[in-house]
Amino acid sequence: MITGANSGLGAALTRAALAAGDVVVAAVRRPQAMAEVAAEHPGRVTVAELDVRDAAACGRAVEAAGRIDVLVNNAGYGIVGAIEETTEEELRDAFEVMFHAPLRLTRLALRQMRERGSGAIIQVSSMGGLLSFAGVGAYCAAKGALEQASEALAAEVRPFGINVIIVEPGAFRTGFAGPALHLSELIPGYEDTVGLTRSSLTTSHGNQPGDPDKAARAVLTVLDLPKPPLRLALGDDAISAIQAKLTAVAMDLDATAHLGHATALA
Repeated sequence: MITGANSGLGAALTRAALAAGDVVVAAVRRPQAMAEVAAEHPGRVTVAELDVRDAAACGRAVEAAGRIDVLVNNAGYGIVGAIEETTEEELRDAFEVMFHAPLRLTRLALRQMRERGSGAIIQVSSMGGLLSFAGVGAYCAAKGALEQASEALAAEVRPFGINVIIVEPGAFRTGFAGPALHLSELIPGYEDTVGLTRSSLTTSHGNQPGDPDKAARAVLTVLDLPKPPLRLALGDDAISAIQAKLTAVAMDLDATAHLGHATALA
């Protein structure tokens, strides 16, 4: 079952799963967007209408899907704005789509996976799930929350034979930075920080270095490993940025360790 299966990485994962001989439940907001794919693969693609914000619809979609061996929580969108520019409604919606909805669908699918003693949950995060920068605080906060919950989830469900994989893509040639990118209303003064992020993201549309189909094949390769890793970073940019973040955290720890160690009760 793949949410957001009609575009971007979700569409690539759908193509890869079908090429591997799998049966796909494509959960999308606009079912007509999957009509051609369903027609090309009769009996192997079931299209479920689903806005992941709708809790009741999530329940119906999982029930209608029947057996779910792999749940791919992929639905999401980009949002750019300074923290001050981001409204309460924008922040809540980002978390609803990219944090609450994946956990909701995960909870709904887990019972059958536990009963079978097998299954996999793929959480499509971002390199922004492990790091952040000016202008993407809301997006990275939602992805980061998903990653932390999923790290706990992995430890909880491993004894049941269920794997959790957090996918952290960098910039891939999808519609992420295109017209669907949500831009918060501007507040003067952030031009030299958030403005640079707005500009770089919007101008990157159609020029991103990552190939979604190669990314999808990498996900399936990891999924077939006897012991899949918890995290899968995809793209040179993601790997470099995450390595830099880990180095920066290590440097901060080294620089302040003497202060932290000195806080124990005497």
